[in-house]
Amino acid sequence: MRGKTIQVFLTDGSPRGIKLAEVTSNIELAIFIPRTKINEANSRKEVSNAGVYFLFGEGEDSVKPIVYIGQSRNCIDRIKTHDQKKDFWNYAIIITSKTKSFTQTHIEYLEELAISKAYEANRYTLENSVNPKKFEVPETLEADLLDNFDTIKILLSTLGFPLFDNIGKTIAKAKDTLVCKGKEASAEGEYVDDGFVVFKGSKVNKELAPASNSTIRNLREKLLSKNILLDKGSVYEFQEDYLFQSPSSAAAQVLARNANGWNEWKDKNGKTLDELERK
Repeated sequence: MRGKTIQVFLTDGSPRGIKLAEVTSNIELAIFIPRTKINEANSRKEVSNAGVYFLFGEGEDSVKPIVYIGQSRNCIDRIKTHDQKKDFWNYAIIITSKTKSFTQTHIEYLEELAISKAYEANRYTLENSVNPKKFEVPETLEADLLDNFDTIKILLSTLGFPLFDNIGKTIAKAKDTLVCKGKEASAEGEYVDDGFVVFKGSKVNKELAPASNSTIRNLREKLLSKNILLDKGSVYEFQEDYLFQSPSSAAAQVLARNANGWNEWKDKNGKTLDELERK
């Protein structure tokens, strides 16, 4: 990975307001818009260009953040329509071209690619009810569009939405796998930049300890309701890689009790995560 210069402009001087982000040497422009700033954003000319857009939010019953992905010849008009019809989202990000070079083909291809890659990464719950059609483009154009998409991934992550960052176990990081065991539980996972990933197939204790706090109990109910945990007799088992906000939150679900994940997660040599990362 090479270093990149990313310029973020705070349009009103506030880090909570509308922001423009760009890799200075590339043509893509990301426009970050809080939902409360939709009317203010409407006065900016960039938001009326063709592009792809992302609506980000949380759901009361969701175990993951939520995203809706779309495309439009006039992004702000489409987002204003969603403002009337969709409740879940709090932030919109428009990706457009600084050179106004995105055509309908560009944005339809990027929308389809974004949706498929978001499903693949599995970090967010997709609000899209219909998958866009797949279509072929000339090889030369596809190469350019894949470059566009690489920049989109970087800009979204820089703005705090790592939608396309894969959380699954990789061969390159197999040496970093940690284990957590107790009673019937036997889980594997990995400490990552934005939390802790418990890997698919990990087994967790079923009966929550009486002293387990409400946060642990509420998350357990959500994981079961969304079939991320399935009953396998004496244990529950993770059906997919799942990203927790912290090592302790992950360990608490595995062990079914209040837990300090920095001490419970250990490498193959028995060193705790605390010893590996903080000492």
